[in-house]
Amino acid sequence: MQPFQNFLLIAPVLLFSVIAHEVAHGYAALKQGDPTAWQLGRLTWNPVKHIDPFMTILLPALLILTHAGMILGGAKPVPVNPRNYRNFKRGDIIVSLAGVATNFVVAIACTALIAIVRPIGSIPALTESVAILQMMFSYGVFINLSLIAFNLLPVPPLDGSHVMKYLLPPAWALQYQRVGFFGIFLLLLLMQTRFFSWWMTPPMFLTDVLLRLVAPLTLPSQLAQ
Repeated sequence: MQPFQNFLLIAPVLLFSVIAHEVAHGYAALKQGDPTAWQLGRLTWNPVKHIDPFMTILLPALLILTHAGMILGGAKPVPVNPRNYRNFKRGDIIVSLAGVATNFVVAIACTALIAIVRPIGSIPALTESVAILQMMFSYGVFINLSLIAFNLLPVPPLDGSHVMKYLLPPAWALQYQRVGFFGIFLLLLLMQTRFFSWWMTPPMFLTDVLLRLVAPLTLPSQLAQ
């Protein structure tokens, strides 16, 4: 498959996945007592409200077009005010994990959709269209499981750091959170290490497991040739 065709199949799935991740953060914050995201109009599926030039466009485009072997990206972080949570610690953890929980649900839904649309492929005129949809859903499984692993990295300001800080002594936690100012640079360095490859192995394994379950129902597409 040509890189540009690959990009066209992946881009809408990735955009939906990162928006779902951020909307989940905002909705969880609202349920915990913080209306900040809702007041700023971020509890919406309008992509314009969520697109970040680097994380949503440049980073995934570079990874896809250069065949980097991974598909990562993100949306503009939803603003939250933890001081509004009814229970600060519990609210912070719930809001932080809401995004990855949503990505897991999307990954399972994409797996199910591969099977659900298969009968439509029996119609000759729709066979190729269904095959392309199944390819997009397959990417959806991998993308969402990868987003889970990526966001659970204990590097501020990623979601995993909001859980890790509660496992540290208070003085250490304060210094740990300050790393957030350099988080993006640490992530770029980390992505070049063997540790990052090791960390991303579980989502690749689970993707393979899920796709094997629906492999008998997957139609071949001409785009994959």
